[in-house]
Amino acid sequence: MFMKKPLDLKPLFLERMKQIFENEKDFQNYLKFLETEPPVSIRCNTLKISPDELKKRLESKRWQIKQPFKEYPEIMIIENELQPGELGRSLEHLLGYYYVQEISSMLPVLALNPKKGELVLDLCASPGSKTTQISAKMENQGTIIANEISLGRVKILASNTERCGASNIIITKKEGTALCKRLKDSGFEFDKILIDAPCSGEGTLRSTPKTALMWNIHTVKKLSKIQKHLVEAALEILKSNGEIVYSTCTHAPEENEEVVDFVLKSFPNVKIEAIKLPVKCRPGMNKWQNETYGKSVEKTCRIYPQDNNTEGFFIAKLRKVK
Repeated sequence: MFMKKPLDLKPLFLERMKQIFENEKDFQNYLKFLETEPPVSIRCNTLKISPDELKKRLESKRWQIKQPFKEYPEIMIIENELQPGELGRSLEHLLGYYYVQEISSMLPVLALNPKKGELVLDLCASPGSKTTQISAKMENQGTIIANEISLGRVKILASNTERCGASNIIITKKEGTALCKRLKDSGFEFDKILIDAPCSGEGTLRSTPKTALMWNIHTVKKLSKIQKHLVEAALEILKSNGEIVYSTCTHAPEENEEVVDFVLKSFPNVKIEAIKLPVKCRPGMNKWQNETYGKSVEKTCRIYPQDNNTEGFFIAKLRKVK
């Protein structure tokens, strides 16, 4: 693993992470991994090329390709060091044959498991990594509404979906809860919804060290309120027996288990589903500081850097029962 300059982590953040982990050894292992770069990973865009063909093309460039998960051959790790900028300048990237995407970022779509012909909402879609992954899983059949509030990020989203040949996508620009209300008023109901929510980004410290400087407990609590509103609004446009995957790239329980617990207590017709993923998942926490969450929250998935040599993520799968 490539070692980098140690992060300047705030005392309150360190104190909270120490409480989250089971023991001192686990906590120290976590800190050790934060000082390393995550592996370079890409996702083969199966709308344009097969994983086997892409692997052959990249290996002809002397790239060393590893496919860590037999059941998901589209997930690839580049094991050798590339020239600066080579990953984004390659012909295969420009043609949309692959998307540069961190492995943990690919997991929410695997949990969502979208199918051909479904109507899917990606509520917080830009830059499009998960949107294009959903499109590939659906083989461009069915419809995805991909929403983003920022005009600048909408442009990035449109560019990435076009590059990847994802043609079953309608892009919208609206605040998430307002969009859900408008869709409800128009009679829309979705088979599946992905809420990859805006979050404090604690899980991205390996690749985005500046997150450590920006971290603030007040932001964590503010985001928790926004996240609850997003899930609450999305449930109003979910079909009976439909599924929502809620994910964040943070470890903060206020943005993770607290949000899920709020939804389960507010909506008796919503149940939490077990998640099967090709990485080590730790169960969700049912206690945090002075709060106690329902036991079913343990079915959520906590992904840590030291467990999988990835970034950190949180994933929950909810089903709206009849």
